[in-house]
Amino acid sequence: MIQRFIELGEGYNDVYELLEIARTNEHRIQQLLLLHTEKNNHPVVSFVVVLQPSRTGNFQPLYTCREGIPYDAENKNKRVQLFEELSETVNLPIISLEVKPSSMFKDKELYYNHLIGILRLNNLISPLS
Repeated sequence: MIQRFIELGEGYNDVYELLEIARTNEHRIQQLLLLHTEKNNHPVVSFVVVLQPSRTGNFQPLYTCREGIPYDAENKNKRVQLFEELSETVNLPIISLEVKPSSMFKDKELYYNHLIGILRLNNLISPLS
């Protein structure tokens, strides 16, 4: 099974595209993840929509907007609220995880491989086959 993060971007508008991908593929959504970290000493989140593997090709996409959204648990911004609304619409809980920032890795590929390992170990995505 090939599991790959597909990064849409870090900006605010990228979240709207992520939400549209999720709505369009609602029948394939397997997990909704909110990855918490710190960037420049400020709490930020990454949104992740994990889709079920494709029927052919054995490919599982993990669409993400990486570390671009400030996070305040008491005063949630509009994008976090929209992600929570998506969770309610598709009747799936948002799974929150605390992760290392991508800046701790030499490149994004190593960071995403690290995350895939964490997700596999926590049975949030399929194991290596």
